[in-house]
Amino acid sequence: MFQIKNVTLIHKKDLRTILEDFSLVLNDGDKAVMIGEEGNGKSTLMKWIYDPELVEDYVESKGEKALGGEKLGYLPQELPDIEKKKTVCEYFMACPEFLDQTPKELSKMTKDFGVEPEFFYREQEMQTLSGGERVKAQMMRILMEKPSILLLDEPSNDIDIETLELMESLMNDWKHAVLFISHDETLIEHTANRVIHFEQIRRKTKCRHTVANVPYRQYVEERLHNFEKQEQMAITDRKEKEIREAKYRKLLQQVEHAQGTVSRQAPSVGKNLKDKMHFVKSMGKRFERMDENMTEMPEQEEAIFFKLGDKNSEIPSGKWVLQYERPALPTADGSRVLAKDLELKIKGSEKIGIIGTNGCGKTTLLSEIAKELLERKDLHAEYMPQNYEALLDMNETPVDFLDTTGDKEERTRIRTYLGSLKYTADEMEHPIRELSGGQKAKVLLLKLSMSGANVLILDEPTRNFSPLSGPVIRKMLREFPGAIISVSHDRKYLSEVCDKVYRLTPEGLRVKRDGSL
Repeated sequence: MFQIKNVTLIHKKDLRTILEDFSLVLNDGDKAVMIGEEGNGKSTLMKWIYDPELVEDYVESKGEKALGGEKLGYLPQELPDIEKKKTVCEYFMACPEFLDQTPKELSKMTKDFGVEPEFFYREQEMQTLSGGERVKAQMMRILMEKPSILLLDEPSNDIDIETLELMESLMNDWKHAVLFISHDETLIEHTANRVIHFEQIRRKTKCRHTVANVPYRQYVEERLHNFEKQEQMAITDRKEKEIREAKYRKLLQQVEHAQGTVSRQAPSVGKNLKDKMHFVKSMGKRFERMDENMTEMPEQEEAIFFKLGDKNSEIPSGKWVLQYERPALPTADGSRVLAKDLELKIKGSEKIGIIGTNGCGKTTLLSEIAKELLERKDLHAEYMPQNYEALLDMNETPVDFLDTTGDKEERTRIRTYLGSLKYTADEMEHPIRELSGGQKAKVLLLKLSMSGANVLILDEPTRNFSPLSGPVIRKMLREFPGAIISVSHDRKYLSEVCDKVYRLTPEGLRVKRDGSL
C-alpha cells in the first residue's frame, strides 16, 4: 500500500495554489488516472510523489508520503537532460539490473516492445531516438528495475498504436498499483478503474480535486449527470427564492402602509399591526436561513474553446493540395532508406492521418511535405511539429510570441484569445519554458488560428491536451474548412477527424480501408 496525506503545492512565482490538502491511498490492482486541464499540476504532483526535490525550484510543498516498502518506477514526461546525451547502450548500462537480465529475458522484452535485439547496445544518443523509441527505452529500463508501483507521466505520448496496445496490456496485467497521466482517451477507457480529477475554477483562483473509484467513462457520465441535476436544483431554488421574496415584499409593504395610516385612537389595531410586522420580519429571517441552504450553482473548469479557420480557409474541392511522389525516404543523415515508392495525393479540404511503427519515418515524411507546402504561393500552409521548441522561443512570453505588430489593440486581442484558452493573466507573462506541454500546444494552435492558413501540417496535434479538452480539439479540427495532413497515434482523432488514414511501411504508404488501425 502507498499513501500520501494532506499534500499542498503552491507555485512560487505567482503564489497560486495548485493543489490543496490532497490525500490518496493506492492499493494493489488500482489503475488510477490523473486528469485535468493543462497546467493544473498533475505532472508536478507526480514528480513530488517520486522525489520532492524535482519540484523544489518552482513549488513550495508540504505533505506526507508513506511508501510502506513499495518501490517506485517513474516515467517522466520528458527525458531528463542528463540522460539525453547518453548513448542507448550507456543508458541501459547505468541500470544495475540490466546486467542481471538473461539473454532470454532481453529477447522477450525486445519482442514485446517491437525493437530489434541489438537495440540495447546502440551507440545512438538517446535524444536522437524517435519519441516513441525513447518511451520504449525508458519503460524497458523501468521494468528491469522491478518496481511495485508504476508512476507514468504520459506513457502514451509518441508511441505507435501497436505499442499503445502493449502498454494497455502491461497496465491491465500489472498486479500492483499504477498511477498515470494520459491524454489518450482510449488508453484511459481501456485501463483506468479510478479517476483523480484536478480542476482550477473561478479563473484559476481556487483549486479542487475529486477522487472517484469508478472507470473513466462512468465518471464522465456521472459527472455530467450530477452537474445537470445540481444545475436544475439550483435553478429551481432560485425561482422559489424569487417567489418567496415577492411574497415577503408584498406583505411587508402592506403592513408598513397600514401602520402609516392607522389612527392613534385605535391602539388595539396598532398592536395587531405591530404583531403582524413581527411575524413578517420573522418570516423574512426564516427565508434568509432557507437561502443559506440553497443549492449552489455547480462550478466546473470548462474546456478550451476557439475556432480554427474561417471562410478564407476553404479550398475548392478540385484543387490539388499535394501531389507528393518520392522514390525513397532516407533518414536525416542519409545512412539508410526508411521507405520507398512514396505517393500521397490530396485534393480540396481532405483530412489525412498517417500512422506507422515508431522509427518508420512518419515525422521525417511530414517534415518533407511541410518543406514543399510552406513554399507554395497558391496555398497558405502552417506546420506544427512534434518538437514545439523548434518553433517556440522558450524565453518569450505567449503574448510576445504571438504578437507580430506590437500594436496595443493586437496585444489586447491576443490576451483575449489566451483567456479563452484558460490562461490566467500571470501565465500570459510567464516565459514559455515554464509552461506545460499542453499550454505550449495551445500557443501553437492559437498561432495557426490567427495565421489564416488553409492547410495545416500537424505532428501529433492532440497528444498534450487533456481528455476533457480532447473532444473540443477534435471537433475544432474536424470543422476546419481547409486541408489537414497529420501524423497521429490518437485513435479517437484518427476515427473522428481523418477522412483517410495511411500506414507508412518500408514499401510506401498504404491506405487503411477496413477501419482497423
